[in-house]
Amino acid sequence: MKSLIAGNWKMNGLSAAAGEVQALINKFSGATPEDRDILICPPATLVASFAASYSDEGVMIGGQDCHTNEAGAHTGDISAAMLADAGAAFVIVGHSERRADHGEGDALVKAKAEAALAAGLTPIICVGETKEEREAGKALDVVGSQLDGSLPQTQDEIVIAYEPVWAIGTGLTPTIADIAEVHDFIRGKTRDDIRILYGGSVKPGNAQEILAVKNVNGALVGGASLKAEDFYGIISAAPANV
Repeated sequence: MKSLIAGNWKMNGLSAAAGEVQALINKFSGATPEDRDILICPPATLVASFAASYSDEGVMIGGQDCHTNEAGAHTGDISAAMLADAGAAFVIVGHSERRADHGEGDALVKAKAEAALAAGLTPIICVGETKEEREAGKALDVVGSQLDGSLPQTQDEIVIAYEPVWAIGTGLTPTIADIAEVHDFIRGKTRDDIRILYGGSVKPGNAQEILAVKNVNGALVGGASLKAEDFYGIISAAPANV
């Protein structure tokens, strides 16, 4: 399978940020590599314009969250069908910031993943332990429980992202051995053709080492995806086939 390098812009980016996407494409001399997949998940306000401008340039676009329903009285929410209509191909569900800030549990994450699949989107389902859970030796128990509760019945078109909560935006990363252990554990609970991404303070300086780990099939990148130079460095470090 091809590596998937996904950028989660979170609540960052106005229309002028399109310049960073174009700068990224320009770094590949106008032709992004066909042997790995590149995805950017900007704020919902930019999904349609980015999809219209860059999907044909080799950069796929995704959403950062979706509602479980296709439509209805849910002020401020956005459905998977709306994201698909705007040109998105993927959507992130169950990110630790959603789980923590909005109290999202596994059952809700599973329902969102199923809604994404129904709309023709590929859900990127996030799992990961807190620092306290890691230090208590419960990382695999936590990740296993989240997988059991969050994965949809149909797993033909899903991506899993392992993001230790304590490594997101902190500059801290697990050891290579820790990453390998969790990714091997996830692989043992899923099919061999499902891509498993690592996320949590991925940057150009550590990307090559992390992306070389067995069963690491790409990365879900936060802050480093906001700048073309940094994101380009991570994409360039990714192996073509994993």
